[in-house]
Amino acid sequence: MQHKEFKAESKRLLDMMINSIYTHKEIFLRELISNASDAIDKLYFKSLTDTSVGMGKDDFAITIAVDKDKKTVTVSDNGIGMTEEELENNLGTIAQSGSLAFKKENDLGEDVDIIGQFGVGFYSTFMVAKEVQVLSKAFGSDKAYLWKSDGVDGYTIEEAEKDTAGTVITMFLKDDTEDEKYSRYCDQFQIQSLVKKYSDYIRFPIRMEVEHTHYTEEGKDPEITREVETLNSMTPIWKRNKNELTEEDYNNFYTEKFMDYEPPVAHIHSKNEGLATYDALLYIPARAPFDYYSKDYEKGLQLYSSGVLIMDKCADLLPDWFSFVKGVVDSEDLSLNISRELLQQDRQLKIIAKNLEKSIKNELAKMLKNDREKYEKFYEVFGLQFKFGIYQSYGAANETLKDLLMFKSSFEDGKNVTLSEYVSRMKEGQEHIYYACGETKERIDMLPQMEKIKDKGIEVLYLTQDVDEFTLKVMINYDGKTFKSISDADVDLDTEEEKEELKKLDEENKDMFTFMQEAIKDKAKTVRLSKKLKTHPVCLSSDGGPISIEMEKVLNAMPQNDSNRVKAEKALEINPGHPIFEKLRSLYAEDKDTLTKYSKMLYDQALLIEGMNIDDPVEFANLVCELMTK
Repeated sequence: MQHKEFKAESKRLLDMMINSIYTHKEIFLRELISNASDAIDKLYFKSLTDTSVGMGKDDFAITIAVDKDKKTVTVSDNGIGMTEEELENNLGTIAQSGSLAFKKENDLGEDVDIIGQFGVGFYSTFMVAKEVQVLSKAFGSDKAYLWKSDGVDGYTIEEAEKDTAGTVITMFLKDDTEDEKYSRYCDQFQIQSLVKKYSDYIRFPIRMEVEHTHYTEEGKDPEITREVETLNSMTPIWKRNKNELTEEDYNNFYTEKFMDYEPPVAHIHSKNEGLATYDALLYIPARAPFDYYSKDYEKGLQLYSSGVLIMDKCADLLPDWFSFVKGVVDSEDLSLNISRELLQQDRQLKIIAKNLEKSIKNELAKMLKNDREKYEKFYEVFGLQFKFGIYQSYGAANETLKDLLMFKSSFEDGKNVTLSEYVSRMKEGQEHIYYACGETKERIDMLPQMEKIKDKGIEVLYLTQDVDEFTLKVMINYDGKTFKSISDADVDLDTEEEKEELKKLDEENKDMFTFMQEAIKDKAKTVRLSKKLKTHPVCLSSDGGPISIEMEKVLNAMPQNDSNRVKAEKALEINPGHPIFEKLRSLYAEDKDTLTKYSKMLYDQALLIEGMNIDDPVEFANLVCELMTK
């Protein structure tokens, strides 16, 4: 037996690996299973052309054993094994990858996929073990060798006895500390859980002797039995043909994998070959997780590389507007980093993400077209995310999301309509998509501006969520039709004759309106006659500027805006057809002090109609009482 030192570079890399590269210590089991799978793949590949192997695919397996008394975990395989030279090269020199060399030397074809590329995964064992022993016998060799190391000073290699080809790795676990319980890796349930989490889809069986406790009669000792069980399912559902699977198969996988008691509303099973090769199985949930609209929610799909879990939640595969989607993506084309835990940002990942986005959009569009009731139930849960998607992307998501949006409509008694449906029934010559903002449909219907626009037979979208108007402002238009609030100053529903008459009246009373504007000071930019009112006396309009009246309400309701309040430019509009107009005219001629009080009262009244707070409720109440008693 000869003791050999790790090279200085290898010592530094080993120390870095143990302390830095791997985020989770439990990764060691994934790495050893992946290496065992590689070794079996190599011998299986050889068996395709060499009958002396004497084994078929069903004969290969990975075995795990734990010993609580000795505090050991053992991972064995009946793969190709290693010679003394290979043990020296692969384990004595860190980052020397036998799998990568094998891949370069052989044209493996589709049936053989080598997982390991970096040759560092084995050394993750030293995160949990104080000593590691590797007993290996290469296929075709009559000698076996035992490699030992404590991961610090170096290693030894000596001849040993082993009957069959393959490798046995035994880890002597570190002693427990306050921060880390290494003994947990001797627990069969922990091993089962880790195999299920990381290596469930390794295509060779992973077996372990499992202990079962059976309780018979009360007062008697339980009966304990042991049997060898296969821990992994091997063939993932997303690798199977669609025609082999039922809706029940898809739903069962979803509820078990993602721990949701309710079946999804839809699934997307796709296989892609080309610039990026991958399999994907995506699900659209029926309900949102409790933390979905909170900062604690983590989006992302489970990412596998050749059946090995690489990331539990790969956020880069989903845009924020589709963050509710759950599922898995499995690709052989990904550029993995050295620890196989994180992903380098590469072209393949971006291509996959773009393809998935398109698939999700198409599935939702199909649901909207073919099953409107199901889509509307889905939209009630997740539609808000589409609106935020357009707003937060500054319109970049318009093309993806615009046809998935829905708003309640005055034409459908408050039911949801799409923008496409609105445009399809616009009146001849109508240039705008009209909308109104408010807390509820009922509150919006009370707005003074609604009366006349409904009489004109024009459809209005009800915007009842805070983000709605911000979304439409970012979109600017839908298929060339611009969005227009019924509270905008330039809403024009009159005939040319009506316009001329209103313009004349405005000019005749401009001095009175200037006086009224000065009476309410800087609260309104201007006072004028309205072309939007039918029976109501007054209303407020957004008089240009980037901030609308609704935006002012929303932004000022946010806690962070308490000290920096925004203000929309407003116009107080008077209905020329209402008796109040004549009253104002007579007051301007005879009693300007009372007109000042009317101006203040009418402005506050318009604020209340819009659902906004008034600055001085006591003054408003006193004005009402005073003017009622005159």
